[in-house]
Amino acid sequence: MPLRRSGPARRTVPLAAGTLSLLSVLALPLALPGSATASDAEKRPAHPEQDWMGSTIMAHEGGDRAAAGGSGAWSSVRRGVSGVDVSSHNKKVHWSSLRRSGVRFAYVKASEGTSYTNPYFTHQYRGSYNSGMIHGAYHFALPDHSSGGSQARYFVDHGGDWSRDGRTLPGALDMEYNPYGATCYGKSHRAMVNWIRDFVRTYREETGRHAVIYTSTNWWKKCTGNSGKFGRTNPLWIPRYGSSVGALPAGWHFHSIWQHTSSGHVVGDRNRFNGSYTRLRVLADGN
Repeated sequence: MPLRRSGPARRTVPLAAGTLSLLSVLALPLALPGSATASDAEKRPAHPEQDWMGSTIMAHEGGDRAAAGGSGAWSSVRRGVSGVDVSSHNKKVHWSSLRRSGVRFAYVKASEGTSYTNPYFTHQYRGSYNSGMIHGAYHFALPDHSSGGSQARYFVDHGGDWSRDGRTLPGALDMEYNPYGATCYGKSHRAMVNWIRDFVRTYREETGRHAVIYTSTNWWKKCTGNSGKFGRTNPLWIPRYGSSVGALPAGWHFHSIWQHTSSGHVVGDRNRFNGSYTRLRVLADGN
């Protein structure tokens, strides 16, 4: 995990005793019990442990969670490279079992908003890597909590950074239905597009990589007006629990990852990289 950045040292200027006493008195109203806590609580997601990649998709869009795992769809699903995505609700994952079953890559939830980090992140992120998988991290977006840039920086500082080791995928931005309120987080199409642009631009500045965007076609149409601004730069990860990926959002001519079911063995969320293992390594390398 990347180290947190430290700011420049601040010069401390000693205060006269009388001045210090006066400042202490003036500061009292700002330190009343509960005032800071209430403000912080408004910024914290209420149940981040329930907000994993795709947790709101089934509720809003339906679909057969196991359809893509059935024999009728197997010819479509077996193409590409098998992967999983996990978050704190998966707790300690049996990575060796997944590796033996054919899983070759994993994405791990690192953060949500600007106040939550997955308490199992280190175990899950290092565990997937140590088992021989290619791994990456993702951020659950809360566009009504803070700016895209601030969430991108928080993500990078709490597990979402990228390293040129050949086995680390670019970070993924999870854009889906608001688990706490209005579907589109109270934003207009233009405001949502600007928020996403702020996130991916900042992530690019921080890491040198274009973030993967995870989103469903239905959500993208509803909340961005089906914007075509990101298809040329940001790989698409699309959730659809059925026999195919279906129609893609505007701007993308192909998908990079397909989340095809949320009821797989050991870990529910199963994915397929749209290409060979060699191409997956290329995505990790950043070439």
